[in-house]
Amino acid sequence: MNPPRPLPPPSPSTHQQQLHLQHQQQNQVMVQIPQQPPPHSNTQPQPGLPPTHPNTQPQPGLPPTQPNTHLPTLPENLPRLELINGSREEYINIGVPLYEASIKGDWKAAEAILETRPELVRSAITENFETPLHIAASARSTKSVEEFVKNLVTKMEVKDLELQNKSSNTALSLAATAGNVETAKIMVKKNKAVLAIPGSQGMMPLYVAALFARDKMVRYLYYEIPNSMLGDFWKDENRGWVVQKCVEADLFDVALKILNDYPKLTSNKRLLRDILVVLAKKTDAFKEKKPQIILGTIKSIFAVFHMKLGPDERESDALQLLKIIWKQVVIMPKNDIDDIIRGPPATIEERKKKNTHYPSRVLFIAAKMGNIKFISELIRSYPDLIWKVDEKGISMFHKAVKHRQEKIYNLLYEIGSMKDLITPIKDNVGNNMLHLVGKSAKTNRFQNVSGVALQMQRELLWFEEVKQIIPPSYRQKKNLAGEEPHDIFTKSHSKLVEKGEEWMKDTAAQCMVVATLIATIVFAAGFTLPGGYDQNNGLPMFGPRSALVVFVIADAISLIFSSTSVLIFLSILTSRYAERDFLESLPKKLMFGLGTLFLSIVTMMIAFGSSFFLLYHKNQKWIPYMVAGFAAIPVILFAFLQSRLLLDVFYSSYRSRYLFKPKKHTLYD
Repeated sequence: MNPPRPLPPPSPSTHQQQLHLQHQQQNQVMVQIPQQPPPHSNTQPQPGLPPTHPNTQPQPGLPPTQPNTHLPTLPENLPRLELINGSREEYINIGVPLYEASIKGDWKAAEAILETRPELVRSAITENFETPLHIAASARSTKSVEEFVKNLVTKMEVKDLELQNKSSNTALSLAATAGNVETAKIMVKKNKAVLAIPGSQGMMPLYVAALFARDKMVRYLYYEIPNSMLGDFWKDENRGWVVQKCVEADLFDVALKILNDYPKLTSNKRLLRDILVVLAKKTDAFKEKKPQIILGTIKSIFAVFHMKLGPDERESDALQLLKIIWKQVVIMPKNDIDDIIRGPPATIEERKKKNTHYPSRVLFIAAKMGNIKFISELIRSYPDLIWKVDEKGISMFHKAVKHRQEKIYNLLYEIGSMKDLITPIKDNVGNNMLHLVGKSAKTNRFQNVSGVALQMQRELLWFEEVKQIIPPSYRQKKNLAGEEPHDIFTKSHSKLVEKGEEWMKDTAAQCMVVATLIATIVFAAGFTLPGGYDQNNGLPMFGPRSALVVFVIADAISLIFSSTSVLIFLSILTSRYAERDFLESLPKKLMFGLGTLFLSIVTMMIAFGSSFFLLYHKNQKWIPYMVAGFAAIPVILFAFLQSRLLLDVFYSSYRSRYLFKPKKHTLYD
């Protein structure tokens, strides 16, 4: 039996009638991709919401358009619809298996269907008008799926790759959304024209890939395809939105390349403003790469002799991008600079009031996030930024104090005597810098601090630091509510003190139990030496051997350290837990208690191992070595499990004094 001949496509009129009838009969729910903002739109999209569609955007000076009550415009390059418009039995027997084969990458199953129905390569097999290529392009990328697409494309005409689903997406657009690079390469090799076909809501594949942060796909579409941003669709506005999406997706290298290829984009004030807002929030993007220890040491040695070894550390792509943008901003008129660093209005009220003077939002976002590289780069070229205040009347240094960003706060020590004019600034309700630090910080600033007691210590360190930098007359000054800074600190940190006391007592009690057990064991071991005593003279049976000396000394040291640890933890349990005790007294006690407990465990294991060297010194010498190796396991476990707490206590007690007033300058190095 000969296979049925492919059905000819319906006439345009019949085809269009079928589409309208199909749309009226189907009750479908479609997931829409956030669309690209329209060119020349004066409305700033709300964060997290898709921008307004170009067809529904009212033009300035014109009344808003009436809602469109007609059927939505369908794309021109639609696939054949005979299968989904035909009988359900045929669709179940052919369409569903083909769909399953497409999404799984099962070419054998698909080939068996396509041998008898070759026209299905260009037919819709879903209610959203997706072809088998659409399904495979959006599936999870595997070797089988890639092989499926490669075989499927060989059976398709060049124009078949331009077919669009009901949402106007080509198979390449779906591949860009999913980030399937190899699948995209196969389709582009067959038909490069698909690169210039807009998808859902007019979005190009490159924009979609950047929108969904598909880094490999973005780099492929821009780096490996020449002139990928040329054509009738690509205007500077569209290129600018791709740059912004690349910055949001941390694809700073691609954003740099686009700005270098299209330098006119740096004259777009709105684009520069939006990119600065995004960069201000990305603190991690500006972090320097940690140099290798050996190479860093060698470079330091050469630096002593004023010799340079190798190139300097390469700046991050984010910092290079910031320098390019800020270089264009600082040469603009002052009003334009103020508009850019002010950022977009955050509230609806600010949008309605054209003459509202809202704060320099870009600067204060960076201060809140602790983005020291960002702020330093801005201040170097525009020193007057240090005087900017927000809607509450506080400077960026006050903002840094409020959010416990010590790197931003430390810039005060690099601006000389001007800090004496900034620190007395008060907000709208009379709070000075000491009032702000008196309020409890958000818990996310304590993520790197172990234990509630050490968090309270860090808060006290901040309060004491700010207390020293502000004028003495401001230390007891009341705000408009009649509250002094210390009163605010005590009130807002009362729960932290209670939790700190509970945490400290629990830690001390548990450690004291371990120390007591060790003291009991080593005390008994000191009077029951391995081998016992000679009944005639009362001396140890094994005589004065080196292993016996090690055993006695290690046992005695373990007893001393464990007893000391018990006493230290006992003093922690009986402390009064006043607010000031968390600054030095309690952390130091905890540090010495953990340190002596660790030493007692180490010496106890040494005594334990040396006893086996006494018992098996003549034969089976491998036994003491094996036991000594196993005896190291508890020591290693204790060091591994408790080292973080011990190091944090040490850092908080001693190294925290270098938290402020750093020797290395950031602003003017």
